[in-house]
Amino acid sequence: MKIPPVTIFLLMIMTPGLLAQEERGVSFGIHLLGGGRYDNVRMCVGSPPGVPGGPIGEFYFDVKVPVSEKGTVVFNIPLFRPVMFGVAFKMLQLEPLVTYEHLLGGDTGARPVIGGGAGIIFHYGPDYNSSPDDRGESFFSIGPIVHGFAGFAIGESNFTSGIRGFFSPLFTPDRPRGVVAGGGVEVHYDF
Repeated sequence: MKIPPVTIFLLMIMTPGLLAQEERGVSFGIHLLGGGRYDNVRMCVGSPPGVPGGPIGEFYFDVKVPVSEKGTVVFNIPLFRPVMFGVAFKMLQLEPLVTYEHLLGGDTGARPVIGGGAGIIFHYGPDYNSSPDDRGESFFSIGPIVHGFAGFAIGESNFTSGIRGFFSPLFTPDRPRGVVAGGGVEVHYDF
């Protein structure tokens, strides 16, 4: 049985955190993302037909696993778009992410946080020439997504705020490869 390199990488970065749970255990949080994107594949319900892209919004549930004194691996599980698009538009837009966040600076004041990661996009629905009232044919697309984050942990609170940029090629059978690129502002809260 061949083990994918991504699995080995994730195990390597998660093992120290799992072993150090007594000092800094697994924690949970939420975060909100709002921004915009260029997307020449998927329909955007917030844009007119024929416009490739539009506004984005997402609400994530986060599972945080410490891997060092100042480093954390975060599993970002999207909640808003999968539910809203599934119920209201009979579409799938699911973009789970794995993020590494590193806290810079001391233990007090506004502390810089940088990070990045990867994930995967799953899409089922019509293309960007469609509208909710005049839908084209639905299709599946899939692709890797990479992202970067920079922000500040705010004092001794559980809040972090910053900006995120992302890029993804999207692959669809019998269609040209697509591109998704964008960014937004995020606010994180840790329980």
